[in-house]
Amino acid sequence: MNSLLRVGLLFGGASVEHEVSVKSARGVAGGLDPARFECVPIGVTGDGRWLAPEASAAILHGEASRVEAAAEGDGTRVVVDPGGAGLLLVSSGSEARAVPIDVLFPVLHGWGGEDGRLQGAMELAGVPCVGAGVLGSALGMDKAASKTIFAAKGLPVGPWRFFTHEEYRLAPRETERRLASGLGFPMFVKPSNGGSSVGITKVAVPEGVAAAVEAALECDPRVVAEAAIDAREVECAVLGNDRPEASIPGEIIPSREFYDYAAKYLDETSQLLIPAPIPAATAETVRRLAVEAFRALDLAGMARVDFFVERSTGEVLLNEANTLPGFTGISMYPKLWEASGLPFPELLDRLVRLALERASSARSRATRFRG
Repeated sequence: MNSLLRVGLLFGGASVEHEVSVKSARGVAGGLDPARFECVPIGVTGDGRWLAPEASAAILHGEASRVEAAAEGDGTRVVVDPGGAGLLLVSSGSEARAVPIDVLFPVLHGWGGEDGRLQGAMELAGVPCVGAGVLGSALGMDKAASKTIFAAKGLPVGPWRFFTHEEYRLAPRETERRLASGLGFPMFVKPSNGGSSVGITKVAVPEGVAAAVEAALECDPRVVAEAAIDAREVECAVLGNDRPEASIPGEIIPSREFYDYAAKYLDETSQLLIPAPIPAATAETVRRLAVEAFRALDLAGMARVDFFVERSTGEVLLNEANTLPGFTGISMYPKLWEASGLPFPELLDRLVRLALERASSARSRATRFRG
């Protein structure tokens, strides 16, 4: 009898973070303790087809940067099967195939994997899922929603503005003037829903706003603009459910003007300083605010919370929370926990156990009215 926990490792997906997801999956697969877990890889192609574990394993253990079907027509769709103890993959012209798993570990970064939709499907199917649930995932993914909640909770955030595609279409010049007067230059324009710094533009002059907005709108119909703050970029990892804990903070020294996609993944000259060389009081403020942000967004399992520490004043400002942080070889989340005394295999074990704990708690909720 197999006593290993079967961990479904979901990766790839139909988002601009597809390649990052493949790298994260390789990191998780290599870190799962084979004495405790059986890794069941499930790759998702760029057009949304789910591959069976055997085909997924070939990609995961190969060198390809994307999940691709071996032949036209390969791939399946997933069916929510409440009480089925796993996933049900259905191919055209063949019988449904059950893929039993005990818990799903998604590293499906970005759209469709990090925004609550996947989490909702897994909750309906009764499959425990590593990380935040529906609400926390949706709030963490949407920068406008999370900043609104941070401000309502009294947590410090920098100057920012929000608008939709329709608002911009109806009054483009007025929207641009509002951004310029409210934020000044330079500013950052970014998709409200996005990750890995895709679609973000640093704008130095008014003439650059329109192109920056168009770049953001290619990724999401909701756009956030933020004042560019002369600050150090500090990150903190959070782990837990009802009693979350914060790691020591780390600082990012980007190789480029800001920590964009290329600085994160393509060149190897960005620096990660762990622990962050900041005063002890500042580090403690970062850790406290990271936990408060985690609770404010109803997060669970894990999050990497990003901050700005103003150079002139030392003030700590919340930037955003990432509910499915990277697990690549250069990702800050596992590095912060390793520096805090939690080795990578033990971190993965904790994340799986937290998912099972949260699912067990959800099953204990009342489902019948008792008058």
